[in-house]
Amino acid sequence: MAGLSYLRGITNFGDNVEDEWLIVYLLWEISKAFPQLWVRVSDSDGEFLLIEAAKVLPKWLSPENDTNRVWIHQGQLRIIPLGGEAGDPGPKALSLKDAIAIITSAPDTLIHSTFIEAEAFYRLEKYPAQIKESVHHALITVPRKLAYILNKRPKAISPATEAFYLRDPLSLRPILSPSSTLTFPAKDLVTISVLFTKVLYAQLKSQKFDPPPAWSTLLQQAEVDAASGAPDSVKKLAQLELGMKVTTGFEILAKDANRHNNRVAREVALLLEDLEEDGEVALPSDNEIKRWPGVDLEDDDSWMDIDFADFERELDGKNDPSSKTRATGVGFGDAAAQADLRKIVSRFEAFLNDEDAGVEGAELDEMDEDDDEDDDSQDSQPSEDEDQDVSFDEEQFSKMMREMMGLPGEDVSWAEGKEPATVKQAIQAGGNSKDVERGEEEEIEDEDEEIRKLMVQMESELNSLGALELEPPSKNVAVKSAVGSKDKGEPSTKGKEMDDEIESDEEVAIDYNLAKNLLESFKSQAGMAGPAGNLLSLMGMSLPRDEGGSDEE
Repeated sequence: MAGLSYLRGITNFGDNVEDEWLIVYLLWEISKAFPQLWVRVSDSDGEFLLIEAAKVLPKWLSPENDTNRVWIHQGQLRIIPLGGEAGDPGPKALSLKDAIAIITSAPDTLIHSTFIEAEAFYRLEKYPAQIKESVHHALITVPRKLAYILNKRPKAISPATEAFYLRDPLSLRPILSPSSTLTFPAKDLVTISVLFTKVLYAQLKSQKFDPPPAWSTLLQQAEVDAASGAPDSVKKLAQLELGMKVTTGFEILAKDANRHNNRVAREVALLLEDLEEDGEVALPSDNEIKRWPGVDLEDDDSWMDIDFADFERELDGKNDPSSKTRATGVGFGDAAAQADLRKIVSRFEAFLNDEDAGVEGAELDEMDEDDDEDDDSQDSQPSEDEDQDVSFDEEQFSKMMREMMGLPGEDVSWAEGKEPATVKQAIQAGGNSKDVERGEEEEIEDEDEEIRKLMVQMESELNSLGALELEPPSKNVAVKSAVGSKDKGEPSTKGKEMDDEIESDEEVAIDYNLAKNLLESFKSQAGMAGPAGNLLSLMGMSLPRDEGGSDEE
């Protein structure tokens, strides 16, 4: 790619995130063994190592520019700085070619932060012990033909389980049909031990699946035996159910195994072709199966049983020795699960308590690298242990409160010849108590004077608008008319009639135009609903219906 030579691989880890971290662990160990090796690993989320270390990342490192900047070298996490070399696009994404050019020409410029590295590689602390802890041996009852396949290709259990877990009606159609020919018919059954990852085992065990017609009779009989209390009948029923699910997964996988993208699935197809050529002679006998290594291994699956009371205690970090899940000494799940749960909860609480966190995540302060030039400035900064989240700027708070109350803001600076605004500031500045009291009195007088000026200005404006004229209007107030005025002749006949109808003791000024328009609008409704009627009804007024008459009425 782009004239570069390098090794590249892609893995589909499915729902098992631990498989992804197993790959990181292997690459991490390889980088230690080969000092000249530079390794980059990413997934569908991007640079997931930086996602793990999001809490301690510098601000300049974001999803927009972190592509191809994170590398593993000699067991250390290295980051290409922003715009550090020629060819670096700065805030834009870095191409692989440019990244390799920077690594080759100036490897010493890459950043190595122990804080970021510790967070990014946190999950690797439990390896290599986690490899053993993540697997589970289980006994299953399957056809002898399938037992042969599993012995030859034990890792085929992964794509088969995925095929069963992601099954759809179309893939199940030949299996549910009584007349279809099955690759693994439910006959000549044997019990063997199969190695699962815990995720694969949980996916099979937790699935509710009605048995296909070929398995119905066998499972019904096993259920009858279990109900009768026959020895080991319950255990045999569980082995038969699990074997039925595994066999169904292999049936789905075998249908299109030749065209499957998975290499293991194609290997299964080749083994099936060999069996068709050799016949049942190639199948192992019971004695041969007994000699297979680990054929009787079976692990306890109580780790799948969840006690929600214990789960709550684990989240709270409390221990209960009397709990049955703690009888083995490992508590809920295992030690790794407990550590992961507590870390998840602690990070979530930290995110909720972060005032700078938003939709895009937590915005964290940029980490300070080792730089001699910043030593002097760092001395003046608060210590790292000081809780900056609860610091309080009294001067800024006082200024904000004065602005909210409409009072003029003041800079409390003695260097400018002004006195402090508060007693505390005066004491801190070295002033005596008498000067402080005098300053407070003068400040109060200034504030009172400002308030008095504001009240006089408001009173003047209200008087100019007539808002403070409390005397009622005269009884002889003339009714305003839109059709007559002193400059445009005498008022209309309607205006005079309304003047006559107004009672002498009514001290209300009526706007004739408004009343006329309302009445005409109400009349035009002809008794129907309309804007004038609705408006009057909201005002609590109900006018009688106009049954006719002329405009002069």
